[in-house]
Amino acid sequence: MRAFLSAAVCACGLLTASLVASAAAQTLDANRISGPLVHENLAVYFIHGSSAPGKVPLTLEEAMANGAVKVRETSNVNQLEIENLGDHEVFVQSGDIVKGGKQDRTLMVSLLLPPHSGSIPIASFCVEEGRWTARGREDARNFSAASASVPSRELKLAMKAPAPAAPTPEALSADPPRRPASGSSNPVAETGARQMRVWQSVRATQNNLSDNLGAQVRSMQSASSLQLALESEKLLDAQKGYMNALLPAGERDDDIVGFVFAVNGEINSADVYPSNGLFRKMWPKLLKASAIEAIGHRTAPAVAPPSAEAAGTFLRAAEAGNSSEQTLPAGVRLETREGEKAYLFETARLGSPSAPGAWVHRNYLAK
Repeated sequence: MRAFLSAAVCACGLLTASLVASAAAQTLDANRISGPLVHENLAVYFIHGSSAPGKVPLTLEEAMANGAVKVRETSNVNQLEIENLGDHEVFVQSGDIVKGGKQDRTLMVSLLLPPHSGSIPIASFCVEEGRWTARGREDARNFSAASASVPSRELKLAMKAPAPAAPTPEALSADPPRRPASGSSNPVAETGARQMRVWQSVRATQNNLSDNLGAQVRSMQSASSLQLALESEKLLDAQKGYMNALLPAGERDDDIVGFVFAVNGEINSADVYPSNGLFRKMWPKLLKASAIEAIGHRTAPAVAPPSAEAAGTFLRAAEAGNSSEQTLPAGVRLETREGEKAYLFETARLGSPSAPGAWVHRNYLAK
């Protein structure tokens, strides 16, 4: 995984200081968690805290819609090229789905693209198995939109969770055997195995949604496409209740910097940002993905949602987990913390004489 990530994120160190200058000061202990707010089987909790100063960047969805960012096909399933042609920073979040190319992809890493960034390689996974040509009138060389995010914790874990290494000779001969250190000695094989798990998770998501909606969400245009499944009219109708009930709450307070959500009484995941401005931009997309995950599990027995205190415990347990770091080229750090029941994935820029180090996105995933 180290070699794969290093190759795919080699220019992410172009992160700039306007958004993250003071984000390092934001800690969970200084934050407040409110909620839950509940609609059917989905419960959301808001994380309140101070915001980093500076101009809020565009999101990838905004930037692709106005032509400021180009995401290009490389004919490598697990790597694309991204370029910011505009005058404003652009935030890219792990799990963003880009539509088009030779296959729809989901992006693996979070980063800030500086203005006029030049072409940057970025890690990706295919979320449309089989297609390798233009779809309809789409341009096979470029991706057209980034309106959706991966709606599956299992799929995110398939992309991001540390993979155990093959046992060392010493571990194999030990009595009892010692657990090998995390990390793969064969990045290509690991990436291939992860891709297979991603496809399995896409199929499971489509099956769950079809079963719970009582209608097929797979598109006749491309049955394996997760993106096209998420555009199903039946699914869009089912999302409306969740969006109407919960979207306004995330736009009410100017100190919300993140959220936690639970499905069927089990905490699922969380996303936290350095500022309320960026959270507000991401909130509709995040809620849509959370609602889709809830819809896919809607026939499970009703369970009371966890308390706000339980949501805080989930975050703290992940933050207290064993830490491993990867220093990627051009001044980017990816830290993974593994607790007993959850992971924390934090993307940050390294400190320099001109700017302090600070994180740009935190994603928490229950195991």
